[in-house]
Amino acid sequence: MLVGTCGAGGGTKDHGRGTPGQTSARVERLRVEVLETLPHDPKAFTQGLEMAHGMLYESSGIAGRSAVTAGRPGAPPTHRAALPAPLFGEGLTVTGPTLWQLTWQNGVAIERDARTLAELRRVPYRGEGWGACHQRHRGRLVTSDGSSLLVLRDPKTLRKTGEVAVTAQGRPVERLNELECVGDTVYANIWSADRIVRIDADSGRVTGDIAVAPLLSAAERRRADVLNGIAAVPGTDQFLLTGKWWPKMFRVAFVPAK
Repeated sequence: MLVGTCGAGGGTKDHGRGTPGQTSARVERLRVEVLETLPHDPKAFTQGLEMAHGMLYESSGIAGRSAVTAGRPGAPPTHRAALPAPLFGEGLTVTGPTLWQLTWQNGVAIERDARTLAELRRVPYRGEGWGACHQRHRGRLVTSDGSSLLVLRDPKTLRKTGEVAVTAQGRPVERLNELECVGDTVYANIWSADRIVRIDADSGRVTGDIAVAPLLSAAERRRADVLNGIAAVPGTDQFLLTGKWWPKMFRVAFVPAK
């Protein structure tokens, strides 16, 4: 993944060409409604965010400062595992008793115990690692590399099984970053933009475009970096949003734009 102000981010059919009528399909316009404001570690260069097992998991980047943490939303983490330099932590996703943490340009992904965060193994990972999420009911991971492609992978080996080209009214949507899977839908943060897109994971069609109005004060924005971090709150239609070096996290709903 590119870094906002500091530098740097067999099986399934390829649905990249979309479906007939895709170019005229309606894209729903949405906005963020803030429901609650929570504290967030301002030293965390957030790359991945996900809720599972009643815990909030977060992967942070910057070589020499990368880590993965787990804890209750808005509370100090109860577990933390650092990544040694030169590893640059990126997106993460929980796959049951384990989780995957990507690295940016280091060519490896790390599998961890989801309870303790202990490293279990490293596997080769071709290309840049940006975002990741798990479609458990489909038996696959979805990953991003900053392009307009979503890459589908085997959740046990990370072997590529397919790819999906993401488009909005027939045009590629670039800079797909942090991902969150909700059923057959993928939510993707657009790197360096206050924008999230809602994607049909099979066709690649953008079905919703979510404008994120500034969530931090002007003073907070001067010390922070870009929006990055989407976690669905299980059992609700709500999400947690944060960003790189943000001092706050927000529990939000996506509602129709006015």
